[in-house]
Amino acid sequence: MNAYSPPSLMTFEDQILEQGDLISKKLHLLSLQRFPPNAKKGLRPFTLAEAADFIGISQSHLKKLHLEGKGPLPQTSASGRRSYTAQQMLDLRRYLDQHGRSETRQYVPHRKAGEKLQVIAVVNFKGGSGKTTTAAHLAQYMALTGHRVLAIDLDPQASLSSLHGFQPELDLTGSLYEAIRYDAERKPMETVIHPTNFPGLDIVPANLDLQEYEYDTPLAMSQPNATAGKTFFTRIESCLKQVDDRYDVVVIDCPPQLGYLTITALTAATSVLITIHPQMLDVMSMGQFLLMLGGILKPIRAAGAEVNLEWYRYVVTRYEPTDAPQAQMVGFMQTLFHPFMLKQPMLKSTAISDAGITKQTMYEMDRGQMTRSTYDRVMDSLNAVNAEVASLVHRSWGRGVVG
Repeated sequence: MNAYSPPSLMTFEDQILEQGDLISKKLHLLSLQRFPPNAKKGLRPFTLAEAADFIGISQSHLKKLHLEGKGPLPQTSASGRRSYTAQQMLDLRRYLDQHGRSETRQYVPHRKAGEKLQVIAVVNFKGGSGKTTTAAHLAQYMALTGHRVLAIDLDPQASLSSLHGFQPELDLTGSLYEAIRYDAERKPMETVIHPTNFPGLDIVPANLDLQEYEYDTPLAMSQPNATAGKTFFTRIESCLKQVDDRYDVVVIDCPPQLGYLTITALTAATSVLITIHPQMLDVMSMGQFLLMLGGILKPIRAAGAEVNLEWYRYVVTRYEPTDAPQAQMVGFMQTLFHPFMLKQPMLKSTAISDAGITKQTMYEMDRGQMTRSTYDRVMDSLNAVNAEVASLVHRSWGRGVVG
């Protein structure tokens, strides 16, 4: 389809259906051109410095391992620069765990018996707060630092899915809706999980079917003796129990609205990240979101839902330190909520938006693809935020060091 039908002969709904179909098909063609022949994403190799940083050892130690022929063999350029694939970094962790274990360092940071699956819900009532960007980079960082991670895209707009190479309206990959629906077509959780281009990171993609849960739930609640509908808030938690032994961390990208999907995710969560853009209207919106959320969760608790979080934090996103009003707003929030705010803000950068144009995250971008100072600045910010969250996860397990 290369042209629209004459608008005068079409209803509004027919026009937008046609235009939506056109966008999907054109984006699919672009995806095929970028990731031939099967439209699957690859992942760049990581420099020796990056690999050492993610693993948690010095560059000299990593060089020594290579020179002694220990661990996986890195790729070496003509100039002698070493690089490692993400899979090789995981192999290095296993090698070090077996041969270089110490009392203060856990190279394979998988949770142990008795340590609870950590479920992090990333939420905000207002779109444009950096919610999906935060969720995507956090999930990838946790995988790159050796954790077994499941990302769940709970937003019907499927931005998190798109960043990981899925175009749900064409790929027919399904969504979490298939595992939480109320009818006989409900499927096991494992059937909606897919691998990503990051070793150690799986995803449950999203599609528009998720919106059906918002319509199905009140109907299920209204049925006589409908236990499933009245305990809708346990459905994601029940799904996660089916795959509990496969993961250490689950990151849920919630929709930017306070509906049944978000509530169900929050009651399954062990922790919550609330993204906030430090501008007056966004902070006002967040205040309304918190009032609404608290008002809704109280009766749900009374109905038997355990909303017991191990921690929750506000994370400042798209922050411009040179913007005086933003700096003032951050100071205002720190004064009010100091114990509940991440110390590190997520800086605003054109690098993140530029990467998004090609459906990539910063962890997929090579340093040579943009101005190095810009790249380094945003990567330092991302890693600082994600390392702080990783520390909270490890603290929930009773550990003091991020592996």
